[in-house]
This record gives sequence, structure tokens and C-alpha cells, in this order.
Amino acid sequence: MRQAQTFDFLFKNVEKQFESYQGINVKLRWVLLSSFAPKSTEIPASYFIRVSISRRMADVTKERDIWVHSFRMPPDSNNSIKMEVGIEDCLHIEFEYNKSKYHLKDVIVGKIYFLLVRIKIKHIELSIIRRETTGSPPNQYNESETITKFEIMDGAPVRGETIPIRLFLGGFDLTPTFRDVNKKFSTRYYLNLVLIDEENRRYFKQQVGVDFLACFKPS
Repeated sequence: MRQAQTFDFLFKNVEKQFESYQGINVKLRWVLLSSFAPKSTEIPASYFIRVSISRRMADVTKERDIWVHSFRMPPDSNNSIKMEVGIEDCLHIEFEYNKSKYHLKDVIVGKIYFLLVRIKIKHIELSIIRRETTGSPPNQYNESETITKFEIMDGAPVRGETIPIRLFLGGFDLTPTFRDVNKKFSTRYYLNLVLIDEENRRYFKQQVGVDFLACFKPS
């Protein structure tokens, strides 16, 4: 081969069992591997796809990452999340999120209702936490990172007040939720609600698990 040439190829019915993922301690890759070798090479049963062309000189190998998502239909059941938390005789709130499962470009909608307020609250933050778990007990490791921190209220709330929550997910680097992928790793997401008072004390570091899904958008 003395000049650039284009070759058509089709890998028909190739099952890609796992989705691509790049995290803190885990990288799951699918790679298109082109190999120019002096003899033919079999396609290995792994994440690599190899194309071989006979050549008298040394081998030449090129790789190209392929990002794989497993899209699915939106879940039939998607319950809201409601919780009540409080400190006796000081603070009692009720919060609600409209769903427990969100697609990656979704909007988290919710509200916080103040039943009792005897603490001078300065502001309220809502964070998305990603927790990556690798290995298995007793050699299991957890790494957490804050994807975003969003201030949903600035100022002192009063009893009976309702604070709306509206957080657009499209601008954040999210992955789908993964559970025990090949018994190697899991990636889960949590909504973390924190109230900060005038002395910068933090209350209700309440983490609520939610699922993020790569879904077909309904028409």
C-alpha cells in the first residue's frame, strides 16, 4: 500500500456488554485497534478490534477509543423521594425530590418545607456527590467527589416557608449509575442537602441516593 486508502468494515451483532466509563480509579475502554503486521492476526476476544494488513516492514499499530453507551427506555416506575429530618425543638424540615431516577440531561425538581425554625439559617446548599467503589471486601475502596454545589437559598427562612429546588443536569459531567460491573466496581450518585447557620455550622448533611440513566428521550 503506497497511498492512503479507505476500507469499509462492519462488525455485525458484536455485543458490547459494558458501557464505557472513566472515573477516579477505574477506566473501562472500548478500542478500535488497527494493526499493520507482516502476517494476519486473529480478532481477540477482548475489548480490542484488530485489523491486519500484510507489510514487509515493522508492525504499525493505531488505537481509537469508541465510547459506548447502553441506552434504555425510561423506567415505568419512578417514585418521588420524601423525607423529614430535624433537631428536637430547634429545626424541622420536610424535603421532596420529584423523582428517584433521572436521565443525564434531566432537571431535578423539588422543594424544602420548613415546619420549625429556631436556628438562624444563612443559606442552603444542594450538592451532587459521585461515589466510586472498587474491589470487594475486605479490599474495597471508596472515592467520593462533588460534581456540583448549588445554593438554593440565601437568607433566613421562617416557619411555613417553602423553598423550590430546580437543578439542570445537562451542564455537568455525569455518567449513568453503575452497580457491581463485572464484580469490579460501582458508581452511585447522591443528593446532599446542607444547611449553614450564621456561625457557619452545618446541619443535615443528608445524602439521598438517586439513579442517573442514559435513556431514550420520550418524543
